[in-house]
Amino acid sequence: MNALKTITLDGVFAMKRGELVSPTIAYETWGTLSSDHSNCILIFTGLSPSAHACSSKEDPSTGWWEDMVGPNKPINTNEFFVICINSLGSCFGSTSPISINPETDEPYRLSFPVLSVEDIANAANELLKVLDISVLHAVIGPSMGGMSALSFCQLHPGKTKRLISISSAARSSPFSIALRSLQREIIRNDPSWENGAYDLDGNGPISGMRLARKLGMITYRSAKEWSARFGRERAMEKDLKSGAFGVDFEIESYLESQANKFIGAFDPNCYLYLSRAMDLFDASDPDGNLENSFKQLKLEQALIIGVETDLLFPIIQQAELAEALEKYVNKVRLVRLDSLQGHDSFLVDMDRFRPVISSFI
Repeated sequence: MNALKTITLDGVFAMKRGELVSPTIAYETWGTLSSDHSNCILIFTGLSPSAHACSSKEDPSTGWWEDMVGPNKPINTNEFFVICINSLGSCFGSTSPISINPETDEPYRLSFPVLSVEDIANAANELLKVLDISVLHAVIGPSMGGMSALSFCQLHPGKTKRLISISSAARSSPFSIALRSLQREIIRNDPSWENGAYDLDGNGPISGMRLARKLGMITYRSAKEWSARFGRERAMEKDLKSGAFGVDFEIESYLESQANKFIGAFDPNCYLYLSRAMDLFDASDPDGNLENSFKQLKLEQALIIGVETDLLFPIIQQAELAEALEKYVNKVRLVRLDSLQGHDSFLVDMDRFRPVISSFI
């Protein structure tokens, strides 16, 4: 069973740094669209999730935001028509580097145009046109999805009444750029990457993806949580690895397990393109002034949520975003949460996130 839907855009889709011919946009929906099409909520995802935010009759498997989206949940599908879009460039249905280029009948691979967050936002707008939805009740995005949601509001003023940005920012910090740059280098330095020409049905740069995922996992959570969760516990005997530098600690075993789950679940080239898109995004372009770039916004309300222990998108960035929005949006609420789980808090600390999002919506 599969709840995934797709549309194919006619003609040329202009991108910030290139173009695609008749790209496909994948998405899932829940709930019922009202007669006046005014009850729609659009969700942009982070880098790695698919459009499957929650379960449904068509696809009962657990979604990545199962505790947030659904009947009588904060994003209530009994009341709202909810769309979760698969980002352009991702490997879960939308056109991406692994898709077939209609002009060559071969996968795009590295011939795929440089991807930007703005392209993801514009692709979502094209989907809304097809669905005949002119104004959203709210647009929501965590992490990279928050950047996509903010870009959507900038590029299409008046298309949504409310913005919810979660653990995101108007631009990436130098720390985050450095981290993702290293992750990309690790993947590209794997001999099996083959300059992006690895066999799509084969193994590809497994070692590079493993190491990049481990590095990412370390930063998704906080040092406090690692200490509380693992301490200096030794790995279980079944997880020990022989050799001079084998696995000794439970934290090492955990990272190994998470990295192995990621292998084969996400395409390396798609990962490279989406990761770079996050680094390239700057809502203050072209003059570097956030307040100037928000002059055209037509939002009624904005909710900006940050987590004190987030390394990738530190709380100072949410404060910066909220302060700039206040110049042009009547109701802006900045919420600082003291979740222990760092950047991943919006996925796991539901006791803190659910009430805040529910009351706003």
